[in-house]
Amino acid sequence: MSINTAREGHTYPAITYQVGREAVREFSIAVKAEHPAHHNLEAAADLGHQDLLAPPTFGVVISQRAEAAVVADPEAGIDFSRVVHADERFVHHHPITAGETLNAATTLERIRLMGAGAMVTTVTEITHDGDPRATVTSTLLVRTDEGDD
Repeated sequence: MSINTAREGHTYPAITYQVGREAVREFSIAVKAEHPAHHNLEAAADLGHQDLLAPPTFGVVISQRAEAAVVADPEAGIDFSRVVHADERFVHHHPITAGETLNAATTLERIRLMGAGAMVTTVTEITHDGDPRATVTSTLLVRTDEGDD
C-alpha cells in the first residue's frame, strides 16, 4: 500500500484527556523533571497554579493519543511497522496542570513523498475549554511498499 496524499489537510475527531495528578508525577519522574511544582501541590500553588504543573513535554502524552488516528486511518495508507519518528516540536501557549480536561485534534498537515518513503507531518492542537495549551508538530518517516522485493 502507498501513502494517500489526498488525506493531506484532513482533521481527525478530537480526543479528550483528563490530566491526573499521578500522571503528572509519573511523567515527571520518567523525564527527570525535578521541579517541586511537578510533584507538590504547595509548590505549584506558590507559582500561582491550581494544581500540579505538568512538565513542558507532557503534551506528547496527549498528542500521541490523538495522532494515533492518522496511523489507524486505512485511507492514509500508513503502515506503522514502517514508521520512524523523525521530529517533534512544541509551541506552548499556556501551562498544562493536573485536573484539566484537554481536547486534542490532529490534522494531517503535510505528506512529502520522497524515494521509497514519505515524510508525514501532523499538527495537534491541545486545548482546555477552547483555550490553547500547546501545538505539537510531529513528523514521521514512513517507508512505503515501493521498492520492496
